[in-house]
Amino acid sequence: MSAQIRKTLLHVEKTYIEGNKEAPKPLTLIAAVAVIKNPWIDLQKGDQFIDDLKPGILDVAPGLGEKLTEMIINEAGSGENVEGYGKSAIVGLKGEIEHASGIIHTLRFGNFYREAVGAKSYLSFCNIRGGANAPIMIPLMDKNDAGRRSHYLTIQLSIPDAPADDEIVVALGASIGGRPHHRIGDRYQDLKDLGHDLDNPASV
Repeated sequence: MSAQIRKTLLHVEKTYIEGNKEAPKPLTLIAAVAVIKNPWIDLQKGDQFIDDLKPGILDVAPGLGEKLTEMIINEAGSGENVEGYGKSAIVGLKGEIEHASGIIHTLRFGNFYREAVGAKSYLSFCNIRGGANAPIMIPLMDKNDAGRRSHYLTIQLSIPDAPADDEIVVALGASIGGRPHHRIGDRYQDLKDLGHDLDNPASV
């Protein structure tokens, strides 16, 4: 079986002015979200504990990763246009945080996105339990440079009727651009200021 999807949502946010100053290039944030039936919820009869989550992961994660990736790429125009990326999941109140984690923390989910945008960095993430209208937080980072602070961003949205107790909200996020007027430097400057030899990995 594949993911039982109740609804999808495409969220697009553009920032033109930040700090009372026009952005040289508008920042675009994109989120592709799916509300799915928790694949383990019907197996939890009474207080039964599900030891093996792998069958559900194999059923649901690949197709869902492919679908959400397609939504992101269609909006962004191409994988090359995506600069920052991340993922998130919220499991409803009858589920476990492990259920949310099971869907997004597998290469069978994330690799569709990673390969489509040509990324090298790991996908930053958030996984929590929550009720309907819980805030969906998708932390982002540069897809190729984990120390590039301009692309440390967070997409926030919510769905008034999701997740229901037996559902999981699963999301991918993307940025085209970084924070307007970025001026706090990158991680490497801090390391240099602290005396680390950036050419010697052992010192970092």
